[in-house]
Amino acid sequence: MAAPMTWRRLVHSVYSPAIAGVFSRISDRFFRAQDRRRGSAVLLLAPLLAETEPAPRHVSRPTGSAGAPGSDGLCTHFRWMAEQVPAFRVPGAHIKVLTSPDQFYQAMKARIRTAQRRVVMASLYLGTGQLEQELVDCMEEALQRSKERSRSSDLKVSVLLDYTRGSRGQINSRTMLLPLLRRFTSQMRVSLYHTPDLRGLLRLLVPQRFNETIGVQHIKVYLFDDSIIISGANLSDSYFTNRQDRYVLLENCREVADFFSDLVEVVGDISLQLQPDNSVTMQEGMVHPYKGNREDFSAAARKRIMQVVSSARVRQQLLRHRSKEEEGLGEGEEDTWVFPLVQMRPLGIRVDEQVTQRLLTDAGPDSTVYLTSGYFNLTRAYMRLVLGTGASYRILTASPEVNGFFGAKGVAGAIPAAYIHIARQFYNRVCQLGQQERVHLHEYHRPQWTFHAKGLWYYLQGQHRPCLTLIGSPNFGYRSVHRDLEAQIAIVTENEALQSQLQEEQEMLYRRSSEVSDSTFQQPDRYVKLWVKLVTPLIKNFF
Repeated sequence: MAAPMTWRRLVHSVYSPAIAGVFSRISDRFFRAQDRRRGSAVLLLAPLLAETEPAPRHVSRPTGSAGAPGSDGLCTHFRWMAEQVPAFRVPGAHIKVLTSPDQFYQAMKARIRTAQRRVVMASLYLGTGQLEQELVDCMEEALQRSKERSRSSDLKVSVLLDYTRGSRGQINSRTMLLPLLRRFTSQMRVSLYHTPDLRGLLRLLVPQRFNETIGVQHIKVYLFDDSIIISGANLSDSYFTNRQDRYVLLENCREVADFFSDLVEVVGDISLQLQPDNSVTMQEGMVHPYKGNREDFSAAARKRIMQVVSSARVRQQLLRHRSKEEEGLGEGEEDTWVFPLVQMRPLGIRVDEQVTQRLLTDAGPDSTVYLTSGYFNLTRAYMRLVLGTGASYRILTASPEVNGFFGAKGVAGAIPAAYIHIARQFYNRVCQLGQQERVHLHEYHRPQWTFHAKGLWYYLQGQHRPCLTLIGSPNFGYRSVHRDLEAQIAIVTENEALQSQLQEEQEMLYRRSSEVSDSTFQQPDRYVKLWVKLVTPLIKNFF
C-alpha cells in the first residue's frame, strides 16, 4: 500500500495542530455516505478553529449573608452546589495540602505500600524513568504481599491512562505496566482511554507526536483504600522533582474515595483494555471509541458516567436529610464539604464548566479570587466573567522560562511564545477596560523548575483566609473545557486550620511571582514572531 504511506510521510512533514480541523473535515466528507448507510456519522472535531462559545448563562446571586453558615454548616454562599453535584461532608482535619513534588511522590509510595483493598491511579501517562519504576515496584510489592496473605488476593490495582500519550514510543506507559499485568492478571487492570474525536482519516494522518492535541484522558486521581490525592500532576519524574503543581490529600474519606473509584472504573469500562501481550481490546458490549458510531459511543459513555454522578448526589442528599433528623451527629468535626466536578465535553458532560461559571458569576465586588493556570488560555466565557464581574482577581501563570514547552524542538518550541501573545492580549484588554486595579496578572519564576499548578482560591468579604478552593486537572482553557476528560474538587471549609493551609499554599506560589506590567512585554525575551501571532488564533483551542 504505497499510496497511503506516501500521504502519511507528506503529512508528517507539514502537519501542525492548525490544520487538524482541515483533516477532520476531509475525513467527515470522505466517510459521510458510508456512515449514513451504517446509520452513523463521523463527528467533526469540536471545537474547530474559530469556535463559538455561548455567553455564560445568567445566574441570580444567592440571597443571605455572604459568609453566613447555614444550619447544616455549609456556607449559604455555596449551598447551591449541593443541588447540582454530589456533596460529601468530611472533617477538615482529614485534609492535608501537599506543597512539593517530593511530598506528592513520597505520599503515593507510602500509601501504595500499605494499601489493603484497592489502588486506583488515573493520569495522562506514566513516565519511563527510575522514579516511575520505583512507583511500579511499590505496586508489585503490595500485590505480592496481598497474594501471599490471602488466597483471594484482596488487593486490586486499576490504572487509567490516555491511549495516545501512554502508547507513544517503543518504551512507554504500557511497557512499564506489562510485567505487573502478566504476573497479577486477576488483580491488575490497565485501561487506555481513546478520544472518539480521533478517528477515520484524521487518525490515519495525524503523527503520533501530535495526535494527543485532539483530546486526552486528563484526570489526575491517586487513590489508596479510603484515602485519595487529587492533583494536576502526572506520573512522571519531573512531577516528582522540579515541576510545581498542586496536590491535596484526603485521608480516610471513604465516600469521596468510593465516588472517584467508581468514576475511574466507569471511564475504564469505556476504554481500551491492555492485555498481557500488549494488545488492546474493548470490553464485551462496549462501543468502540474510534471504530464504532461516534454518537453511540458518546451517548453510552455519558449515560454510564452520569449515573455515577447522579447516584452519588441522590445518596448524599438522603444522608444529609437523615443526619438532620439525628441531632449532633459529628457536626463539630464535619466542617468541610467536598464537591466533585467532572468535565467531559466530548461526551456531552459539562458539570465543571457550569459550576465554575456560576462561581465566577457570583464573585461579588468584595470577594477576591486567586486563579492559577500553568497554561493561561482562558475560554471566552471565562474571560468575559473575569472582566465583567466585580471581584478582584489575581491571576498566576507561567513565565516563559518555566513553561513546560520552553526549549522544546520544532513547532512545540513556539508554544511559550503563543502563551506570551495570549497573555499580552489579555493584559491589553484589562487596560482598555480600565480594570488594572481589579484584575492583576502575575508570572511564576523559579530557576530550573517548570510550573503546572492550576485551580483557584476564593476569599469572601472580610475574610483573610480562603473558604473555597478548586483543585484538580482543569486549566480553565479551551482544551480543558472542550477536548479532554477532566475532574477536580471544590472544597468549601469552615475549618480554620484547613483555611490556613490553603492560604499558605496560595501565598507560597505567589511569592515566587512578579506582577505583569507594560514593561514586561518590552523585554527582549517577550518578543513574539509575526507567524506565531498569526497562527495562535487558529491553534489556541488545541492547547
